[in-house]
Order: sequence, then structure tokens, then C-alpha cells
Amino acid sequence: MREFDLLSDYPVLKKRYVSKSSRTIKNRIIASLRGKSFYDGKREDGYGGFKYDGRWKIIAKKIFDTYKLKDNSKILQIGCDKGFLLKDIKEIYPKSQVRGIEISDYAIKSSDKKIKNFIIKGPFHNLPFKDNEFDFIIAIGPVYSLNLADAIKCLNEIRRVGKGKSFITLGAYELEKDLRLFRYWTLLGSTILSKKEWIEVLKYTKYKGDYKFNTAKSLNLIKNR
Repeated sequence: MREFDLLSDYPVLKKRYVSKSSRTIKNRIIASLRGKSFYDGKREDGYGGFKYDGRWKIIAKKIFDTYKLKDNSKILQIGCDKGFLLKDIKEIYPKSQVRGIEISDYAIKSSDKKIKNFIIKGPFHNLPFKDNEFDFIIAIGPVYSLNLADAIKCLNEIRRVGKGKSFITLGAYELEKDLRLFRYWTLLGSTILSKKEWIEVLKYTKYKGDYKFNTAKSLNLIKNR
């Protein structure tokens, strides 16, 4: 188990100004439905237009280089949205065996036709796969979108269906002011813990893979005055 930023080359806004009114309960309700409004509606309700632009290609290559995967490795993405990362992996490594699991009907329906058959609908905390099935598992966001009990189940499932190589992101903070900024920003974050608390959770579940803390600092969140 190690802290590692697999997404260091992924573009992030230099500054994100947030305030208590940045995201209202109405915005969070819309986001929770994970429909068209969340993916391709207004920015305050979600992504503000979730379109393919090839930005995941550099991450796809980094995954294979970092984890020394083979061209035919079996890869699972939990919470794959429209499957953009899986699409780039499949294009760069045609022999790879990619699978995605997603809870949004809209995201699956809107996924690229070349990748749609590799995505199934299902819960993140009860994966419909065999033990030790995947060479690598990635979950960007899903773990901390769950309540704590289901987040623990999800981590246990990652350990069960994987072979030890994985990468997850976790919503975290160190100072209370950073927690406030994160809560102002997040639409789906349900379990936001201190870094020390997350380490306890990871140890409890015997998680062995890599993890990255998503924090106010890493997301460049700044309080809007």
C-alpha cells in the first residue's frame, strides 16, 4: 500500500474558486441522479459537458508502464462514466481485456459504441466478478462517493476481484478549513475523512494497492471572497 499520484499528468484547473453557495442542495440532488444534467448539463450540476478529448491517453500509458502490465492484461474500472479511459486503453493496447462497471444508465448509453459492450451496470460495493479476475483495478472517485459502510465493502471487493495492483482516489483533508472547501466543491462526495482516518480504513480492509488523496490543495480549491 502506497500513496501515489497516478493522475499527476491529468490536466487540472489552476484555480477553483468555491464558496458555501457554490453547490446547493438542488445541484447535489441533480448530480445524485447521474443523468444527462449531471454529465452534459450546467457546470454547477456536474461536469458541464462530459465529452471525449483524448486526455486519458497519457494516463492509459502510465498505467501500463507503472504497473508493468502486459498487452493482454485484464483491467477493471469501477465508476467508468462514459468509458473514456477504457476507450483509450483499448485503442493503445488492442489486446487488453477491459471491463467497466457503472451505476449511471445515461453514462452507459452515451458511451462510445466501441467500448459500450465492455461496460455493465452494477453497484460499486458488490462487484459481479470472480476472485482474482483482474490484473489491475482503477477507481477514480467511486470509493468516497459511497457511505462509509459501502466504501469499506468496495475496498474489500477491489481486494477480492484483483490480484493486488490497483489505484483509487479518496476524498480527504488535514485541516478543518480544507474540509469546508472540499464540501463546498464536491457534489457526490459522501465519505470525506482525514488522511489518518483513511489510512485506518485501508488497513482495516487490508487494501494493498495505491491511493491518492483528493484534497482542497490537490484540487486547487480557493475560497471565493
